[in-house]
Formats: sequence, structure tokens, C-alpha cells
Amino acid sequence: MDRQLVPAVSPMAATVGYSRAVRDGRHVHVAGTAPIGTESTDPYEQAKRCLAIVTDALAEVGAKPEHVVRTRVYLVDAADWEAVGRAHGEVFGEVRPASAMLVVAGLLDPAWRVEIEAEALLP
Repeated sequence: MDRQLVPAVSPMAATVGYSRAVRDGRHVHVAGTAPIGTESTDPYEQAKRCLAIVTDALAEVGAKPEHVVRTRVYLVDAADWEAVGRAHGEVFGEVRPASAMLVVAGLLDPAWRVEIEAEALLP
């Protein structure tokens, strides 16, 4: 299988030179995904939006949430871990990928409270 790209819907994509997701053989890598398209400042709602974008990108290359083997969650406030974790668990609770939550000083847009990356391995 040739390398497949899922374009990022972001004004930064062309400048930075990245894709939302890349599939190369059995491997799928989803870039850091922010809550684009939501005005909510609620960390749970933002995480749900990130995960919707992630799962849509996975689907574009033939992957499903159950193929995800690793996620990385970036938080700007450690206190948001439970709300974001609840959204993560709604998508990956049965899958149980390896995961990490990292607290960072900030994200590109100060309104973003969370950003999520994912990696999948297809059968």
C-alpha cells in the first residue's frame, strides 16, 4: 500500500507542512489534534471535539478506534485530566491503548485546553 495522507483542515497546514494523518502500510499516525470548530472552553467538550476529528481522520484511511495502540493527551491545566480522561474513555475505554497525559505550558491558541495525538496499527 502506498502512503496515504489525510489533509489537515487548518490555516497552518500549508505553512507548517503537515497532514492530519498519515497511513504507511499498517501504521497510522494522527497529528496533534486541537478542538478546531468548537467555541466551548469546557475541557470535556474540547476533548470530545479533538477525538471526533481523530476518529474521522482514522476512518479516512480505513482505521477504527479499536486499531489505536497509543494516544498522547496534552493539557494546559492538570486539573482537566478527569474531564478529558472521561471523553478519552468514551472512545477508547474498551480499546485501552497505551496513553500519556502531559501538562504543557500552552498550546497555539490560548483558548485550547487540550490537544490529542493517536497512533494505530491495522490488522
